[in-house]
Amino acid sequence: MPKIASIETLVVQLPTRRKHQWTGLTEPIGRYLLVKMTDDDGRTGWGEAPALKDWGGEFGRYFGESVAIADLLIQRYLSPAIIGAELANPAELHARMDAVLKGYPYAKAAVEFAYYDVSGRWLGVPVHTLLGGTSRSRVPVTHSIGLISLEEAAAEAEKVAAEGIRTIKVKIGVDPDRDVAVVGAVRAAAGDTVDICVDANEGYRTPGDAIRTIRKMEKYELKYVEQPVMGIERIAEVARAIDAPVMADESAWNAHDAIQIIERRAAQIVSIYTTKPGGLYKAMEVAAVCRAAGIVCNVNGSVETGVGNLANIHLAASAPAVTLSNVVPVSTPAAFQRGQIGGIYYTDDLICQPLTLVDGAIEVPTGPGMGIDIDAEKIARYTVPA
Repeated sequence: MPKIASIETLVVQLPTRRKHQWTGLTEPIGRYLLVKMTDDDGRTGWGEAPALKDWGGEFGRYFGESVAIADLLIQRYLSPAIIGAELANPAELHARMDAVLKGYPYAKAAVEFAYYDVSGRWLGVPVHTLLGGTSRSRVPVTHSIGLISLEEAAAEAEKVAAEGIRTIKVKIGVDPDRDVAVVGAVRAAAGDTVDICVDANEGYRTPGDAIRTIRKMEKYELKYVEQPVMGIERIAEVARAIDAPVMADESAWNAHDAIQIIERRAAQIVSIYTTKPGGLYKAMEVAAVCRAAGIVCNVNGSVETGVGNLANIHLAASAPAVTLSNVVPVSTPAAFQRGQIGGIYYTDDLICQPLTLVDGAIEVPTGPGMGIDIDAEKIARYTVPA
């Protein structure tokens, strides 16, 4: 049985197509930590921690991890605990990590992604097989429009709709009048056949502020409203007062959070991350709890590079509860970009081949491990000081 032999970390910064901003974000996307895991037969696997210091849970319940923090934790605590662990046993991997470090799910997720990648390559199977198989062979994509001007948002919505994207998410939560206007502009530009959802990232101060603003938006036929305010109890107030379904994001990190959301009837939808619960293994636990309760889900993320996004795609392919379109990039290296912008947040990427987008959905990779090789030259090009 092959075992983990070594773990290396490095920091990369991908060039962005345009600034992508949401409420509360204070640093650019794309500066993330990569993990390279090598087994004792020389096979390698890759993982990513898209850690952001200002991204955390409600009321300090979970807190931001910076790239530097994740790097330190992996090198000082997680690596010594798991070197020598056998491949293809994620239960043991998580037991070892949790025994030496409480919390810090992004650091653990990065290690776990690399572990799943190298395990799949050893066994000759894709990661989705290790997660229990596929519920779908294509993963629908939601394109996210950040906090940009109305004119820019409308132009982007029109273009991505023409490219075949069927769901658009609009970032809101900064100013009620602006928020209503930008949703109207996106609806007019995208047309009636595209689903529109909104995400406030806890931006409204009170449930009342959120309710008043969302009611003005509902004429634009919202697919759902994501995390309008901070707090499970407070999003429940919003959910009871509006017609559109409410999605929990910042309030939903792990399976225990999902149970509380279900008990309090706080949201009809839960956004599952590969990172917030600490990796794919625990993300599947969140999905199982939601499915048992009849909660529908999507997969969301932190605008990962292709390394971390491959984990998103395998989760979305595997989890039966993930029936909604997913807010994930369409990871595409520069050589394969032809002016398309749907799901494109960077002008280049770290994977050797692009994800294939067909009718607004990504075809799930079927190669061993994460399914697409990592480009060593691109890694070297975009590595930056930690």
